Amino acid sequence: MKRREFLTATGVAVLAASSTLRAAATASAKRKVGDRPNLIFILSDDIAQGDMGVYGQKLIQTPNLDRLCNEGTRYHSAYTGTSVCAPARTSFFTGLHMGNSPTRANRELKPKEGQRPLPPNTVTVGKILKSAGYATATMGKWGMGMFDSSGSPLKNGIDHFYGYNCQRHAHTYFPTYLYDDDKRFGIPENKTGKKVYAQELIQQDVLKWVGNHADEPFFLFYAITLPHTKLEIDDLGIYKDKPWSKDQKTYAAMVTRIDSDVAALVKLLEDKGIADNTVIVFAGDNGSSFSPSSSIGKRFDQTMGGKLRGYKRSMYEGALRQAAFAWGPSFVKAGRVTDEPWAFWDLLPTFAEFGGAKIPADFTPDGYSLVKFLKGGPAPKREYFYWELHEGSGSKQAIRWGDYKAVRSGPGKAVELYNLKDDLGETTNLAKKKRKLVAKAIEMMNSARTADPDWPDPAKPRKTPADPKKKKSKKNKSKDKTTQE
Repeated sequence: MKRREFLTATGVAVLAASSTLRAAATASAKRKVGDRPNLIFILSDDIAQGDMGVYGQKLIQTPNLDRLCNEGTRYHSAYTGTSVCAPARTSFFTGLHMGNSPTRANRELKPKEGQRPLPPNTVTVGKILKSAGYATATMGKWGMGMFDSSGSPLKNGIDHFYGYNCQRHAHTYFPTYLYDDDKRFGIPENKTGKKVYAQELIQQDVLKWVGNHADEPFFLFYAITLPHTKLEIDDLGIYKDKPWSKDQKTYAAMVTRIDSDVAALVKLLEDKGIADNTVIVFAGDNGSSFSPSSSIGKRFDQTMGGKLRGYKRSMYEGALRQAAFAWGPSFVKAGRVTDEPWAFWDLLPTFAEFGGAKIPADFTPDGYSLVKFLKGGPAPKREYFYWELHEGSGSKQAIRWGDYKAVRSGPGKAVELYNLKDDLGETTNLAKKKRKLVAKAIEMMNSARTADPDWPDPAKPRKTPADPKKKKSKKNKSKDKTTQE
């Protein structure tokens, strides 16, 4: 009987059942195909569009992700919430774009662990699906509030959590502790060396939890930390003898590790007979963290020959547009490649519709359900897509409507204008030639955002102190600081 082989970072094949085996298993499953599907969102931290084979990558092997793309729908214009970690996942979890999001930057709470928490009573995709009878879990990296805060995953509709809560803690792949729900547990082996790879523990918890909930509808937010720096892997595998730098070999092995771990999850779904009743959405969270001129950016041609401009923390397409696909044998159009745009804030209403769940009457998400789009129909019509970011050099923003995209790259800076249909690389600024469109963009940017003292208006120049040499009093320092996560 024919089998599919999935190549792992170590060169060992992971065997997935054939479609015949999958159909036989489905027939014996307690739940019927066509029931409310299991809903899985896999978010890879810092993977670039150009890192996957189906997007043109030649050196890094991603055969399993490529297969799922080909069996489902691949997207060329799937947009993140914004171009850094915490606000990107907040956009997914709340269904809000950056004009309305409670979190519009990475903000650490120092000296404690953790980031700025979701506010009390926030409507989340976890709460919505849990209220509809879904089992819910998050594994990997959270970054939206520690367990003693209103942002705890366990207070936002998540039954089970496993992994890193704090983004700063997630910078190491050989940590001395992780969390199982809100209980911290030690990994003593890593106190004397790099012995236990966190992703292995997280992956095993994912497989265990999915296996235990195969007979009921479930929602899984699998927030994989790879290939975010720092670059660490337990096995270079098929890249060990490549004539590359250690960082290049490690990065490639981390991407291929994502590939094999996703394959193992799909194989489990098939073995349990629930693959045909599952929808998987996969995406990167903010584009590559490496400049195209860096050793990794150049080695792996992450911008696909300069096709996309920018990377993590910018407002250009290389940061906002993600590697993304949807897969679901009974729910997602197979063999489709589309350039129609959608964004992370669309996933809350999408998952709610799939799950037969009610969105609270007093809450209106910024996103639109993609159910018909996933099944093969057109993408929802909307006025615009909007982004903000408040880090580093200051507030910046972008807006896309139709084929046009406007970018303000810093506080009070002039708005740039690009036609993405003719200039995907955003190389030709049309602002001086199309002033009416710039005026329209500014009007939409202003109306898209909710004013918030924590998130300064990007249209206004940054205030400078009268005496730039004068240091701020420690008493006036904010307790939550922007972090380069």
